[in-house]
Amino acid sequence: MGTMSKISNPYTLLMVTMVLWGSSFSSSKSVVEHVPHSVGAFLRFGGGALALLLAVAMFGGRTARVPARNGWLAAAAGVLGVFAYNGFFFWGLSLAPSLDAGILIPVMSPVLTSTFLLATGKEKATWARVTGLALGLIGAGIFFIGAGGSGGGGSSRLLGDALFLLSAVCWASYTLAGPRVLAGIEPLKATTYATCAGAVLLGVLAAPDAVDVAWSELPASVWMNTVFLAIGAAAVANLLYYRGVGTVGPAKASLMMFNVPIINTLCATLLLGESFGWLQGTGALVLLLGAVLAVTQGKLPWRSAEAKTQPPVAEAIRA
Repeated sequence: MGTMSKISNPYTLLMVTMVLWGSSFSSSKSVVEHVPHSVGAFLRFGGGALALLLAVAMFGGRTARVPARNGWLAAAAGVLGVFAYNGFFFWGLSLAPSLDAGILIPVMSPVLTSTFLLATGKEKATWARVTGLALGLIGAGIFFIGAGGSGGGGSSRLLGDALFLLSAVCWASYTLAGPRVLAGIEPLKATTYATCAGAVLLGVLAAPDAVDVAWSELPASVWMNTVFLAIGAAAVANLLYYRGVGTVGPAKASLMMFNVPIINTLCATLLLGESFGWLQGTGALVLLLGAVLAVTQGKLPWRSAEAKTQPPVAEAIRA
C-alpha cells in the first residue's frame, strides 16, 4: 500500500515525467541527425498518438462519453503543446545542440508561466518573485549572447536557441491551458485528443520531406530512439504531466521542470559529447537561479501544508 501511494503521488509522477523528458532531448537530436526535423517530430508524436489510442481502447472504454466542447478544447491544447511546440523544438535541434534545448525550454517555461500568473493577478507579486524574474531575463540574455558569440555558437546556434525559446512559450501556454481542459475530461483522453490533433498537423508538415527519406537505410538506433520518444517521452510522459497539472496546478508542476536541465546535461555530455562555453554556462546558471527564486519564492510547495488544502486547480486559475 505504501509503495502504491508513492507511485500515485503527483510529484513522483511528475519526476518520472522529467526523467523521460530530460533524456528525450538527446534522443531527439539523434533522430534529427538522420531525418528532416519535421519528419522527426512526426515520428515522435505520430507514434505517441498510436500508443495513446491503444491505451484508450484498453483502459478508457468504461468512462463516460467526452462532451464535444471538451474534446475540442483538448485538441486545441494539442495545437500548442504538440504541434507548435515540437515544430519549433525539432527545427531548433537541426540548428543547435540538444544541450541548449535542455536549458532554455524547461527553465524558461516556468518563468513564463509564473510571469503570466503574476501579470493576470492570479498570483501575488513579491520581492523574491520579481527579483527572480529579473534574474531569469538577465540570464537568458547572457545565454543568447554566448550562443551567438565566442562561446562556441554562431548564427545557426543562435537561431536554434531562438526557436527553443518559442517552444518554451508554447509549452507555458499548454501548461496554463491544462486545468481548463481537465475540468471536463479525464487525463488519458485529454492527452490522447491533444496528441492526436498535434500529430495530424505534424504529419501534414512532414509529408513533403518524408518522400525524400531513405527509410530502408536508416540505422537501427533511429528506430530505437523513435520508439522511446513515442511511447516514453510522448505518450507516457504527457499523460503523467497532465495528471500532475490536474492535481497540483500549473505553477507547482512547472517547478518540477528544473530537474530536466540536470538530466539533459548528463545525457548530452555523456552520450553526444555536447558542450557550451563559459558565457553560456554563466547565463544558464543565472537563468536557473532566477527561475527557481521566481517560482518558489524560497519555499518548497510540496512540503507546505498549503499544498494539502489548496482549492481545485480549475477554480484557482479560472479567468
